[in-house]
Amino acid sequence: MDSLQGIRILDLSRILAGPWCTQTLADLGADVIKIERPGSGDDTRTWGPPFIQDAAGHDTAEAAYYLGTNRNKRSVSCDIAQPAGQALVRDLVAHCDVFIENFKVGDMARYGLDYGSLKALNPKLVYCSVTGFGQTGPYKDRAGYDYAIQGMGGLMSITGERDDLGGGPQKVGVAVADLFTGMYATVAILAALRHAERTGEGQHVDMALLDTQVAMLANLGANYLVSGKVPGRSGNAHQNIVPYQVFEVKAPDGAPDGTRDHLILAVGNDRQYVKFCSVAGRPELGLDPLYAKNQDRVRNRAQLVPLLEAILKTRTKADWLAALEAAKVPCGAINNLAEVFADPQVRQRGMVNDWQHPLRDDLRLVASPIKLGATPVRTPQTGGRPPPLLGQHTEEVLRNVLNYSEARLTQLKNDKVI
Repeated sequence: MDSLQGIRILDLSRILAGPWCTQTLADLGADVIKIERPGSGDDTRTWGPPFIQDAAGHDTAEAAYYLGTNRNKRSVSCDIAQPAGQALVRDLVAHCDVFIENFKVGDMARYGLDYGSLKALNPKLVYCSVTGFGQTGPYKDRAGYDYAIQGMGGLMSITGERDDLGGGPQKVGVAVADLFTGMYATVAILAALRHAERTGEGQHVDMALLDTQVAMLANLGANYLVSGKVPGRSGNAHQNIVPYQVFEVKAPDGAPDGTRDHLILAVGNDRQYVKFCSVAGRPELGLDPLYAKNQDRVRNRAQLVPLLEAILKTRTKADWLAALEAAKVPCGAINNLAEVFADPQVRQRGMVNDWQHPLRDDLRLVASPIKLGATPVRTPQTGGRPPPLLGQHTEEVLRNVLNYSEARLTQLKNDKVI
């Protein structure tokens, strides 16, 4: 049995934060009904290339971006701008436990699909709104998107190379504000479902990208609030731990001139530092009072790091990784994505699923990282669904969930509601 078997979710979100949340809930077994605009659907269906290619090698309408965040869902096309489309959504709400949307503040009320209106139809409904800035505050009417939120929420001020080394503000390589908001929304929805189960009372979950981004500042946010000092960018170095950064190492024998190789050294405590110094052949650095304790290494970073940079350049990455791993000193390679998906650990952990998609029977997508012992997540092997085509399940859902007649379905089609 799936963890969330029996939970049905009506998903009016699109792009990334909301769909990331509902994909996780769908992986856990919830029946996620994705409502999409007829003819175009989720915006990310067109966010490519790359797209799935047909047998002749031509691009289809299914972008990889969309495919990566919509598995295990059913797609229903419905024009909520039409009264008949709004009525259809309200009919579905009576059969759902969760409603999620990421429209601008106030838009759902224009359609009669706001929390107050839907609560009257289903008092147990958990209603989740995902916006850039939340339902309250001076910015509530602004459109918020990940890139701007990374800037406004402080992440770009602490991401990138140090200014004195020619750096500047840098966004993260994936839309982390969206992704974290989706994960926080998942947790909030599960908590609200538990409350509804106990009390019969639903509630409105108000999720904002900016709130999430501020929470994600984690130790650096705490550093500022405790010290009053504004942290800057540290490149690939850690603000609170030394040595915990990327180091250049000796290029492999036979590598072309100018080849540069790197590894991550992540010494997390004083014992590991002593082990590292031993592996490096410099045990005296582990005993030096200037560097013996992490707080001293942080204070004396400017003196210690150049010493370590010179040491690390004397051996190759393969050499260092073997020696450091044997000594249980945390370290790692910096892999490109081809190397990631070829990694034996990633392969053994099943982090790629092979789906039979209507347009391609060997569609490879990243898998859920959740591993549950008794209630495994939905995969191709456990009854999972590949990301749906636009409107693929419209008639199935309207017939089986709402018992709509053939005549009513025909009328909705003729009116271009579905």
